[in-house]
Amino acid sequence: MLRGHPDERSPAELCSFGVVNLDKPPGPSAHQVAGWVRDMAGVERAAHAGTLDPKVTGCLPVLTGDATRLSQVFLEGGKEYVAVLECHDAPPADIDAIVAEFEGPLYQKPPRKSAVVRKLRVREVYDLDVLEVKGRKALLRIRCESGTYIRKLCHDIGLALGTGAHMGDLRRTATDPFDDSTLVTMEDLADGLARWEEDGEADWLREVVSPAERALAHLPSVTVAPSAAEQVAHGAQVYAPGVIDADDADEGSLVACYTPNEAAVCLGTMAGDADAEDGVVVELERVLV
Repeated sequence: MLRGHPDERSPAELCSFGVVNLDKPPGPSAHQVAGWVRDMAGVERAAHAGTLDPKVTGCLPVLTGDATRLSQVFLEGGKEYVAVLECHDAPPADIDAIVAEFEGPLYQKPPRKSAVVRKLRVREVYDLDVLEVKGRKALLRIRCESGTYIRKLCHDIGLALGTGAHMGDLRRTATDPFDDSTLVTMEDLADGLARWEEDGEADWLREVVSPAERALAHLPSVTVAPSAAEQVAHGAQVYAPGVIDADDADEGSLVACYTPNEAAVCLGTMAGDADAEDGVVVELERVLV
């Protein structure tokens, strides 16, 4: 069944295909937080967008219900952090210039406690700024590719500074397409759910749970006819005759397909020309209806 317009869904429909831009508190793991959201929302599944260590706070989008099928989209966007670099001696006066050398592609090997295979890989740091230096501590803002290990980055910066250093406090301020301007707390979510369940008041819940389409905002979009969406729901590829409109996207890039009423249909990879008369335009990866 095709979904209606994202803004017209009931609270139950929001929870079954939604996303919460959660401000993760210190203490629990990201997995624990996702479990709490799942239980509070009364859905079978919930998935977080990128692991945060227990002590780390900040932007942790949590997908609920069928929206867990979207989790791969967070591998496509960047991440932003604010970190405290704790030097083991007074940092040199040219700390800004030394830190700037870490912008660009970096070789990193995941730490021993990571959940991925420990092999050398490349991750890109898009922007790296020193916001403030006080004593032996420096406040860094880091914009980087998904999968970058900030703890390892801080260690390597310390070696370059000649002082040695480790990561102190860490907060994630953005996970594309979300940032810290729209964060909600666990208490906000609990209040919104309670008002809906007890009083039928849904406005507060709509402030804290967004339609899952919000998590796709950073991807190129393809609009397909309702008839084509029905075929996709049964496993068909997206063929040119069913395409109404499409953003420019490179072949092989991840795209999101929608019906004309802006409801998500599927995720796929761009395979052909959207202006062609026939052939596959989008190869199916995840059906969302």
